[in-house]
Amino acid sequence: MSDETIVPFQHPSPSQGRGTYAVAHERWAETVSAADQEWIKRMIPAEVPVALVYNGLSHVVMMMTPADLHDFAVGFSLTEGIIESIDECLEVSIQRADEGIVLNVTIPESRYQTLRTRRRNLVGQTGCGVCGFIELENVVRPLPQIDVKPRLTFQAARDALQDLPTWQKLNARSGGVHAAAFAAWDGAIVDAREDVGRHNAFDKLIGALALQGIDSASGFAVLSSRCSYELVTKALAARMSTLVTISAPTELAIRIAAEHQLTLVAQAREESMLCFHDPFHLFDGLG
Repeated sequence: MSDETIVPFQHPSPSQGRGTYAVAHERWAETVSAADQEWIKRMIPAEVPVALVYNGLSHVVMMMTPADLHDFAVGFSLTEGIIESIDECLEVSIQRADEGIVLNVTIPESRYQTLRTRRRNLVGQTGCGVCGFIELENVVRPLPQIDVKPRLTFQAARDALQDLPTWQKLNARSGGVHAAAFAAWDGAIVDAREDVGRHNAFDKLIGALALQGIDSASGFAVLSSRCSYELVTKALAARMSTLVTISAPTELAIRIAAEHQLTLVAQAREESMLCFHDPFHLFDGLG
């Protein structure tokens, strides 16, 4: 075949918000001879550096899927405590370049001065939300206590899990993409976001909820990932009372959930799920 067959197919850049590339690759199989191997097209998730700049100060670079960037800027700013409310996110502009994307965020001067004192300079990997913290005490900052009893039921959690794949459009095209969804207490998913990084997907979701004026206490989060500590801290920062994840939690995630009264359900499947912290005794008597 010609060399044209083995280079990436022409496809809109992921910086345009598509979130995927179309590439050519060769299928290998034990039962296929070298002469019969073929080049085929497959969608793969995009991953690009996205820099967050606050009032001209470069703060962090995250490796992420370049879709729903405005949601991400708002959600990250909220869950990282850079702003306290969406009203303090005065402006978000998106600057695209060949090497990546810059999100320019304007915040009040008082918030900017507080941000400068935190002295954070972080290059975030897709699987890491803490790399680069200068001081260890900044890793787990003060978080709100949950004082309102959630209304989660097993059936509602199962309904949300069953519906989650229908919201995973990027993952259906390419695979390898995490989803974060928000469901009402009856289990109906209200909105969802995707990203190659689980914490990025959650930030996008939290930002989307804030921009739409959806009360985070009106339902629960469902994530297609393991439950690491930063997902618990982001749920608490967004004042969500309940977090449901498909894979297992870490010890630190359970400990932070317990310290702040977060209902934490993990290893969630349609037939069963494990409640690692149930501060309001939602599942008493279920066995």
